[in-house]
Amino acid sequence: MDFKSTGDLTSELMNAPDIDSYISENCGLFTDDNIAGMLTRLYDSKTISKAALARKAGMSEVYLHQVFSGRRNPSRDRLLSLCIGMGADMDETQAMLKLAGYAELYPRNRRDAIISFGILHGEELEQINDKLFLEKEKTLF
Repeated sequence: MDFKSTGDLTSELMNAPDIDSYISENCGLFTDDNIAGMLTRLYDSKTISKAALARKAGMSEVYLHQVFSGRRNPSRDRLLSLCIGMGADMDETQAMLKLAGYAELYPRNRRDAIISFGILHGEELEQINDKLFLEKEKTLF
């Protein structure tokens, strides 16, 4: 089956006579990915231990292992902390938020802009939290 962009799929969905025809025509293109699987793939591409990641993300190793195993779903802030801890770039972070069903970072939102700047400039979580605190915004943890 040929690759179809999200825009192409959206257009097809809008013009489909019914949902059944859309599903049958595109059944090979649906993703069954979950947040634990995507986090694992991202983690596998990095060179950090899970113990170090837990420290960098400001969470316990137990909680981290529960997230990676799929037993817990992280909140938006915890997911952002994990992405920052792994050194994820902006595209990886936005994809992770989207897959988890959370709002992507939005540059018109002051708090999101601070977080985005930190991600784009490779800042550590503590630096981002310090700036959030100074700007009287809710910190990530």
